Amino acid sequence: MKRRSSARESDNEGFFTRVYEVTRLVPYGRITSYGAIARYLGSGGSARMVGWALNSSHYGHGYVPAHRVVNRNGMLTGKHHFGTSTTMQQLLENEGFTVVDDMVLEFRERFWDPSVEL
Repeated sequence: MKRRSSARESDNEGFFTRVYEVTRLVPYGRITSYGAIARYLGSGGSARMVGWALNSSHYGHGYVPAHRVVNRNGMLTGKHHFGTSTTMQQLLENEGFTVVDDMVLEFRERFWDPSVEL
């Protein structure tokens, strides 16, 4: 028997898709935050939901550069969702970032705000 999706699940899927679309626009060598994406999408209090969306982005949604999204202080809070605990850091370092103790050092200088940039 086919399960019917609830309106809430459908809303979440739409939100997640929008999160993936914005995250794909974060330029190489730039970084953004969960909150910046949430604000851009008109859901300023939904930073955690952006995180949940990005945690799911590795499963059949095409390439989503989720490693370019960190918390508001530049910390790699989502690093455990990348296969190993060092993958997110390695991906950022490959783009020229310096990461020390799970913190992106040049967070402010390389911050990309979709509300300003798009």
